[in-house]
Amino acid sequence: MNQEPQTLYIPMGVKPEAEWFPGFGKQQLGQSAIGSILAVALALLIWLFKGSVPFAVVTFLSGVAASVMMTTKDRYNLSVLDQLRFMVKFKKSQKHYPYRALPEWDEFPL
Repeated sequence: MNQEPQTLYIPMGVKPEAEWFPGFGKQQLGQSAIGSILAVALALLIWLFKGSVPFAVVTFLSGVAASVMMTTKDRYNLSVLDQLRFMVKFKKSQKHYPYRALPEWDEFPL
């Protein structure tokens, strides 16, 4: 009985959830929906206070595009929003020790 050694097959590029386009799935849709709602609110405020419909429409469309771009994950499974969260978490975790200089030697007048 001559048995061949078995090899382990590790699949590459398998995503844990379905995606509509690369890096954008159900979770990212929810995040970008929140960003789009904020863009709608900002565009509505601009329209109410400035009265400029084209400026409000451009603000709305830019906000929706920015929210989709910020939540789309790259090939390393990180989005801009994730990176911002990591930077804020890192900044909060750092300790700050202020340095106070004390006189080491008494100063003698010459």
